[in-house]
Amino acid sequence: MKLSIPVAIGVAAMALAVLAAPALARSARAGAHAVAGSVRHAQVKPIVKLKAKPRVRLAKRKDVSGRKAASRHRASAPRQVTLAALRSSAVLILDPAAHKVLYQKNADAVMPIASLTKLMTALVVIGAGQDLGEMLTVSDADVDRLKYSSSRLKVGTRLTRSGMLHIALMSSENRAASALGRHYPGGTPALVRAMNAKARELGMGRTRFVEPTGLSSLNVSTPEDLAKLVLAAQREPLIRRYSTDRDHTIAQGRQSTRYRNSNRLIASPGWQIGTQKTGYISEAGRCMVLHAKVKGRAVVMVFLDSQGKFSRASDANQVRAWLVRARR
Repeated sequence: MKLSIPVAIGVAAMALAVLAAPALARSARAGAHAVAGSVRHAQVKPIVKLKAKPRVRLAKRKDVSGRKAASRHRASAPRQVTLAALRSSAVLILDPAAHKVLYQKNADAVMPIASLTKLMTALVVIGAGQDLGEMLTVSDADVDRLKYSSSRLKVGTRLTRSGMLHIALMSSENRAASALGRHYPGGTPALVRAMNAKARELGMGRTRFVEPTGLSSLNVSTPEDLAKLVLAAQREPLIRRYSTDRDHTIAQGRQSTRYRNSNRLIASPGWQIGTQKTGYISEAGRCMVLHAKVKGRAVVMVFLDSQGKFSRASDANQVRAWLVRARR
């Protein structure tokens, strides 16, 4: 059978298409793989190369620099210090060399002073020139029947007058102070008169004593007056020594009794204290007076009616920090 020319051309074209299909398919798959590979490469490479890390690092460096600059500014700027948080009801801070009051709060308020009284007791006893080596005996008359406070000093114990002064000033031993009064020429009434006379001599116009221990709330003074008493006490070497001793042991019969200083600041290495005395009865609150050096400068501190067991020491530490920072 003979085919016409057009029909023969068509059959040939169909045969070529059939034969070429597999090759075209393989070519298409290869092209697709190539395109997919290109896409994969195009997706990965930009992630690695186009991270904006340099810009972030620059921003961080600027921020850190700014914080450091602000920190340096704060360090160089004077710190604002205040004594508004003091828990003592009445306070006086005095520079005695310059005769300058550095801080005061209710400095003229008349208040009970508790065992701060013993500074005046010691001042008058030492001033009387009595024999410090004389043996004194604790008697039943020295037992506290006003506040019924406890004592480690037993009735019948014998100590020198110096020994009584030591534990009265260092540990605020009431029976020792009472014994000093009984053995004063003329007895306790004469000592109390001498204490009030000494107060007038020192210019302590608002101060009054009725007994030598401080157990009575009728023993009263002001921060201004007490600063004068502290300055007078600071001039007595024995008061300086006894009031700042850390501990002292006495013999009572066959036993020994160790007394420690009632002022916790004495054991603090940051303090240079020349004279001190603490006191407490419920009517007076926690009281403390100090003659101390702060950065080489003598300062008198008086704290009356401080609320809380450790509040007077905390107040003193705040004042010391205030003086150091303010460079007054």
